Amino acid sequence: MPRQAYRKKLKHYNTPGDAHLLTFSCYRRLQLLMDDRTRGRLAQSVNEARARFQFDLWAWVFMPEHVHLLVWPRLHDYAIDEILKAIKAPVARREIAYYAARSPELLSKLTVTQGQRTSRRLWQCGGGHDENLSDAIAIHNAINYIHRNPVERGLCRYPEDWIWSSARDWAELKSPVFLRVDRTVPMLHSDE
Repeated sequence: MPRQAYRKKLKHYNTPGDAHLLTFSCYRRLQLLMDDRTRGRLAQSVNEARARFQFDLWAWVFMPEHVHLLVWPRLHDYAIDEILKAIKAPVARREIAYYAARSPELLSKLTVTQGQRTSRRLWQCGGGHDENLSDAIAIHNAINYIHRNPVERGLCRYPEDWIWSSARDWAELKSPVFLRVDRTVPMLHSDE
């Protein structure tokens, strides 16, 4: 009997007023976010989802095999899993179609067979990681963590050097990426 694939189910807490630190990875941690075409599609998808679902984007980074987003839903009633789906699904469809036409060897690495069913995955199963944040210090720590990701991995020397991150936007440097942060983040007071 074939072994059933285990699918980890992520529990989301849609708490009004909370920010969400979202992390999701490419299938099998393959470095599928290495080219500007894919990262550009992902940036476009984030922008389309934020317009549709009315959330602020406070920080982000696209690493070679994973993504971090810090979002804050502006609506009282929202579903973070729907926001994630709206971001990830269009990119997956476009990239899988691209690989089918131009890179069948890569497409085979993204193919999953379960019984009679065959599918292709750009993103890792399970929904990734979702951490609710409601405290200003935790939010600012998350922004720093996101921006330091490329530095910690040795991809650049300073956070602002990695153009596929909001670090340049927060430093008010020109960026070729059209994914801007919303500056509604709770501010820390100097007396705290």
